[in-house]
Amino acid sequence: MTQLSNKNFNYDLEERTARFAEKVIDFVRTIKEDAVNKRIISQLVASAGSTGANYCEATEAESKKDFIHKIGICKKEIKETRHWLRLLIRSNPEHREKIKEL
Repeated sequence: MTQLSNKNFNYDLEERTARFAEKVIDFVRTIKEDAVNKRIISQLVASAGSTGANYCEATEAESKKDFIHKIGICKKEIKETRHWLRLLIRSNPEHREKIKEL
């Protein structure tokens, strides 16, 4: 891969959002399963995955208005993801640093 290709990869939001969701999935598989974690993890995986899915839809928008709307959904999903990560820290303080990395 050339230097230019590497640089483009770093800014490829479709790839970055997919990798973020994959990291979330990989991490939550290490968390103990109990009633609280099960609910938080389910919501977290959904919102992390939806961020990338909605970004993919935005890149295929049919108009500028459609693009803006779909990017707005991405913003909402990533804010929701931050919320669930915060709650995951509360229910699993021993994983605080790893969760903060996400």
